[in-house]
Amino acid sequence: MNSPTPSNLKSTAALPKVVRAKGSYLWDAEGRQYIDGSGGPAVYCLGHANEEVNAAVMAQMGAIAHGYRYNFTTDALEELTEIIRSHCGGTLREMVYVTGGSEAVESCLKIALQYQTAIGQKSRRRFISRQRSWHGNTLGALGVSGFEERTRAYEGAFIPSIKLSPANDYRPIAGQGTLAERGAAELEAAILAAGAETIAAFIFEPVVGAAGGCVPAPEGYAALVRAVCDRHGVLMIADEVMCGAGRTGPWRALAHDGVEPDLMSVAKGLAAGYMPLGAAICTTKVWQAIRAVDGAFGTGHTFTGHTAACAAGVAVQRIVAREGLLARVTAQGPQLMADWATALAGVEAVGDIRGRGHFIAAELVADPVTKTPFPADRKLFMKVRAQAMANGLICYPVGGNVDGSNGDIVILAPPYNATQAELDEIIDKAATSIKQVLRAEGLA
Repeated sequence: MNSPTPSNLKSTAALPKVVRAKGSYLWDAEGRQYIDGSGGPAVYCLGHANEEVNAAVMAQMGAIAHGYRYNFTTDALEELTEIIRSHCGGTLREMVYVTGGSEAVESCLKIALQYQTAIGQKSRRRFISRQRSWHGNTLGALGVSGFEERTRAYEGAFIPSIKLSPANDYRPIAGQGTLAERGAAELEAAILAAGAETIAAFIFEPVVGAAGGCVPAPEGYAALVRAVCDRHGVLMIADEVMCGAGRTGPWRALAHDGVEPDLMSVAKGLAAGYMPLGAAICTTKVWQAIRAVDGAFGTGHTFTGHTAACAAGVAVQRIVAREGLLARVTAQGPQLMADWATALAGVEAVGDIRGRGHFIAAELVADPVTKTPFPADRKLFMKVRAQAMANGLICYPVGGNVDGSNGDIVILAPPYNATQAELDEIIDKAATSIKQVLRAEGLA
């Protein structure tokens, strides 16, 4: 018998055909207008049809679209590399460019293995990750993801990872000490149980995106995890595909925690969707070990360092810097979440409102006391998505955030440069859409 199609991959209706966009708005072929409250899947951080970015891409295309990275370097690649280095600070200075988040994570995994091999630790072949995590759609990234609805069709075909509990203040794991201490202790116990000599790296999202719904790491968690990894020779990988490049305020989401990982993935906000672009970034220590033995990273693709994509990244990052958008997102984050809470005040089914910067979410629950989620077959998240579209709003609802099947969240991830009026419209339409669905379902 064929397995059912995961509900998060189903559409509730035929998709409208988008024909144009400008700033925070899009229009379909029927003339309907939508405000982009989530930047698609938290990608379009500068909105749409930015003339400066488009002009930079067109100029690069007019000169040369793609100087194959293994034959040439390019101005665009070199400039973007220096921009990323300046934003990362510390020793995160070496990188491999790819065309998206899944490839960025895949490359981080491969670099971790290459490093362990280079230092004579080839027995370290396994990874540790967490439940309620999403790292991408390639087989390696799927293997370290803890999102059953998206991974079950492929189980057995990828290298599995050891899965830890989520680190979620709203749904904390039991035990003594702070949640951060419990999470770090669980990691250390897993390393010791498997044998430290078998573990290559621990990968986690500093602010969990689609799988959990904008869940920041508990205060102190990242520093404790960093110390555990260091004690046992395990690399730390920060997956910042969704939460990085300024989405939560700082360019590196993990900078909020004062921690530097050994490797990090970045993608969505790097080129803001104007071209497909991502990067796997590592520390000087990791790079020097690889260079000493192999001379170069083993991972790479035909479109690694694609010139026009790098040009888009340069243009986007110039605007982010010139307009002070990192500081703007940091400053606006608390008010945006407060406005979200106010708009949903009195809605009993809203169990938690969380996030950071322009990356916030509401979790819907059947019982706010027990935090019991609505059953998956209600498909509330899909109904919210459809209702929001009918109301002229693009948001990012996801299901399965509690146990991989049950649970409904609604993510908002507006452009960094959205006006206050646009942010107000996004909050209002999102709250209205949630309330309408709950009333229609007899839940409010």
